[in-house]
Amino acid sequence: YGVIPFIAPELFKSYRFSKESDIYCMGMIMWELTTGCKPFANVEHDINLIRKILDGERPEITEDTPEIYANLMKRCWDPDPKKRPLIYEILESVSWYNYDYTTKFAVFKQAEERRLELIEMKMLGPEFSVKPHPAAIYTSRSLRSFISKCSSIYSINAFNEKQGVHYLLLLKKININQNKIDCSRLT
Repeated sequence: YGVIPFIAPELFKSYRFSKESDIYCMGMIMWELTTGCKPFANVEHDINLIRKILDGERPEITEDTPEIYANLMKRCWDPDPKKRPLIYEILESVSWYNYDYTTKFAVFKQAEERRLELIEMKMLGPEFSVKPHPAAIYTSRSLRSFISKCSSIYSINAFNEKQGVHYLLLLKKININQNKIDCSRLT
């Protein structure tokens, strides 16, 4: 069960929930806090989004996001769970906000100035909010069918990578819709 944009990529390959997958989710929540938007709201939450996430797609970080915060988000989103920060590292990263008021003020003042600049240039603001796709689902639901599809793709992919073929990239290039393949005429 879960909400596709908040699910760590490895979970779509039948890995178990872990502290590292929670850190990935935390990165998505951080993004939502900086933008005021839900991640991947403009696309259908289906197998195609999962494939994009597995191929490394993440929400675009807005220009007004403080660099230190953006870098922490990117670390939380790392496709390799072992490279994601531990919770105490995240706590350490954000705890400087409590101790260094001068730096904190300067960083967020600069981010706010940039945000206002983008609004003035009509590049950011409520009128630029993305209309959510009708099939963007933000309630927890069973993802079993998606996970089983991804697991079978990645079993094939693991074999093909040894052969030098990247299955998902190949699938994208030739635009095969796995749900519409007619196998009845195959011999």
